[in-house]
Amino acid sequence: MTQQAPTAMKPAAIGTAEEAASAIDRLNTIMDRLETTVAEETTRVRVGRLRDALALDAQKLELSRAYTAESERVRAAKAICAASLPEALARLQARHETFRNLLQTNLTVLATAHAVSEGIVRGVSGELARKQTPSTYGANGRATAPSPRTTQPLAVSRSL
Repeated sequence: MTQQAPTAMKPAAIGTAEEAASAIDRLNTIMDRLETTVAEETTRVRVGRLRDALALDAQKLELSRAYTAESERVRAAKAICAASLPEALARLQARHETFRNLLQTNLTVLATAHAVSEGIVRGVSGELARKQTPSTYGANGRATAPSPRTTQPLAVSRSL
């Protein structure tokens, strides 16, 4: 017999305007913290402080989960929010657009850092392969490139 993992308790559904206002306030607070964390991560990656940026992962994950849960809660009560708090809902929607732009910048910076690091590792690997193979000339008188089968794998230590 297999055991199922315990499911997380679902937050109570929003039923009143006061609960909707409270949920929107909580969502705004979570977004404040999440925006700060994502902006800090972006800044750290831009200046090459990748280890420092990794230190924010746990906090970013926790805030992302809270953001998703509270967003779903507000989304499920959109009718109540729209009827009782139309201005707050409009501000929240505008804020989400700003947040999307921040996330897009963050993803671009992370993708750039990934591409640069991959390029460096490929360059080092190619240089090591070139140095390990003997210099020979082919039938046309030009130097031959190292065979992919003769190259040694490259090991990278993450503890440095």
